[in-house]
Amino acid sequence: MTPLPLTFSDDQAEAWDRLALEFEAQGIDLAESALTPQAEGRPMVMAITGKAGSGKTMLLAGLYKALREAGVEVISADWEGKRRKDRRTLAILAPTNKAASVLRLRGVPATTIHRILYTPVYDPEYEKIAEWLAGQGPRPVVEGLTDQALDRAFAFFQQVASIPGALAAAGLKGSDFIKGWKRREEPLDVGFVDEASMLDERQFDDLREIFPRLVLFGDPAQLAPVGQSGEMVFDKLPPARKLHLSRIHRQTQDNPILDLAHALADESLTFDGFQRLVQDRARNDDRVVWAERVDADLMARSPVLVWRNITRVKLIQAFRTAHGAPETDLLPGEPLVCDGIELPLKHRKKRIDLEARGLIKGAQVIYLGPGSRPGFARLHVLGTEDPRLSAASIIKIEKPDEEEPFIPHAATMGAAFLHGAAVTIHKAQGSQWPEVQVFAPDLSAAAWANRTEAGVPLWKRLAYVAITRAETRLHWVVRNRLARPTRPLAVDDLRTPAAPLALEAEEG
Repeated sequence: MTPLPLTFSDDQAEAWDRLALEFEAQGIDLAESALTPQAEGRPMVMAITGKAGSGKTMLLAGLYKALREAGVEVISADWEGKRRKDRRTLAILAPTNKAASVLRLRGVPATTIHRILYTPVYDPEYEKIAEWLAGQGPRPVVEGLTDQALDRAFAFFQQVASIPGALAAAGLKGSDFIKGWKRREEPLDVGFVDEASMLDERQFDDLREIFPRLVLFGDPAQLAPVGQSGEMVFDKLPPARKLHLSRIHRQTQDNPILDLAHALADESLTFDGFQRLVQDRARNDDRVVWAERVDADLMARSPVLVWRNITRVKLIQAFRTAHGAPETDLLPGEPLVCDGIELPLKHRKKRIDLEARGLIKGAQVIYLGPGSRPGFARLHVLGTEDPRLSAASIIKIEKPDEEEPFIPHAATMGAAFLHGAAVTIHKAQGSQWPEVQVFAPDLSAAAWANRTEAGVPLWKRLAYVAITRAETRLHWVVRNRLARPTRPLAVDDLRTPAAPLALEAEEG
């Protein structure tokens, strides 16, 4: 078998060997780094499951590198080269922009599921540049672009393998070289799906249409998608198709946040007992904070995680009041969450354009200010490679005890948004933040309700998901209070790309 990284555990090594055998039967030899013609009519779906810290992402990253070294072409969501009969392909996917960005920060070229379902249509002149950068064509001569501009594009691409980024370095806008988006017509080869616990049946069916070989990486302790009775798509696979990672790796064993998450597996643990564990960890490690109040400053970039919608709405209203936000408008720097695209079927192309730019349901967005046209807003989409755009927007601010939300910005149709200073734990799945605030009174209410999901107390599932959203620090908020912000809302902390993409989605 292929030499394994020294840090692999026994269960990771076993999963590697099983997958290597499956790939070899499909014509991808990881041991010899060689490819043979793919076997027709032999679909494969496997799942790698394990709790936080069990090494799923490490295994995914190792498999990606081995497949690439074997000659498998990694498909980028921003441009796809000419198809060849003998090519073997790999795409690495996540359900949300934030989950994909977490993988990219670890050196894994991930994209969202939506960006693989739809592919960009390039202007033929500028596609010649993409082919040259990817080593699939000669250096082109393009009217209006100097040799110096092409040199800048080439230098950028050597540092960051992004076609849009390289074209932006040459002085082009996205609207210059991407003319639209279309549904993928031809299948790919191998698909890796991270955060697969979030997949619903429709997404799973879409993926199986595109990928004859799917490997799902998921955490069975998370919350199942709404409407699936506590089941995740990999739960229905036969036992021989599931590989479970149970060992918690050395580098995670000294992590008090993961210690708390794994303590929830104790069937005898009560909510009060768990809170005592949190308080004990907070006394001895500053990575866990026993908080008497919600931190308003953190809410601007890391939402408070709650169970109940009424709690979410009250915290959002308190956040806006604390920042002196006017009732009739938004302040630059306020966080939003995309709630979907409200466009009729006849505007399917506009919907695809918006979603391809990152405005998929659940996307986290920062409001930058009004657009240049009525009903438009300038936005920064967190977790995307080209985060800034302008789009027709319907922004809804919900208020306690009021059925209808207040709408400070409203186009006739376009991208719909809710406020993002607080979100439900369900919606937080697939995302991570350096610091996370968990609103404990809501989890206490779930414990008192005595509800279960798939045989596990609901409060434990909620707590597990909420806790594992924290990368470096967990704030366990125990009182229904909000601390005053220490600084005004701002946008200067947001990364600005060299040439922001602009999208003017017309109304009507």
